[in-house]
Amino acid sequence: MKFGVAIFPTESVPPPSEIAVMAEERGFECLLFPEHTHIPSSRETPAPSGQELPSYYSRTYDPFVACTAAAAATERLLIGTGICLVIERDPIITAKEVASIDVLSGGRFLFGVGAGWNVEEMRNHGTEASRRFGVMRERIEAMKAIWTQDEASYSGRYVGFEKIWCWPKPAQKPHPPILVGGNGARVLERVLAYGDEWMPNRMSDEQLAARIAELGERAASAGRDPIPVTVVGVSPDPAHIARLGEIGVSRVVFWLPPESAESVERGFDEYVGVMEQVRAAG
Repeated sequence: MKFGVAIFPTESVPPPSEIAVMAEERGFECLLFPEHTHIPSSRETPAPSGQELPSYYSRTYDPFVACTAAAAATERLLIGTGICLVIERDPIITAKEVASIDVLSGGRFLFGVGAGWNVEEMRNHGTEASRRFGVMRERIEAMKAIWTQDEASYSGRYVGFEKIWCWPKPAQKPHPPILVGGNGARVLERVLAYGDEWMPNRMSDEQLAARIAELGERAASAGRDPIPVTVVGVSPDPAHIARLGEIGVSRVVFWLPPESAESVERGFDEYVGVMEQVRAAG
């Protein structure tokens, strides 16, 4: 089992470089940063939790800037997005950002992607909610073309360009792993279509086990190797994490509390203890 942490990086907590050093020194495999370019003040779209949206959603640093700082301060720690809202980003610019961080980090970037939930936020970037999954697929496919072709072209409904030069190419070949986030009914189709890993949020163990089994069967039918699964937002329960490993989860990611430097320290202390218990029992 691999262990990672994630955090909303804001001015209320230590900078990404310091959090990354803390994660690496404590033996975590990866550090992920989420993304919200902004939060519309209208608040028409309810938060996924059903509760009031915390203020740190609108105060988080850009994830690629945070990843750059984290990568520069560490040597082994994988750094990445959890998740990047590709439906709100230009694919050519994003492809260059991903490749640049991957090269400068020595091939340590994890590209978590998703289509988002905030309808007003994506609309401010020109994406209608009903089209977001089509937009996401084409932008990821377009980025793959840029990463793998010296003279890249792509033609789709939402993305199109012909014969462009764009370097650097990623250090990881053919590109950094794409972790497709989401729990929706068709998420496994998206993982199989353009993903390398699946990154669901919390769901019941029974649901997760069934979907991991389905993903394995569908991957085998498509001639693919088993697809790794990363679960984000895992509760710090060693017995539960052991069960997740038994059903096929390969990585768990804990959310660090984003309220203060002290809360981050307490989170690390708790998660290190859990990680050590799981490893000792395994």
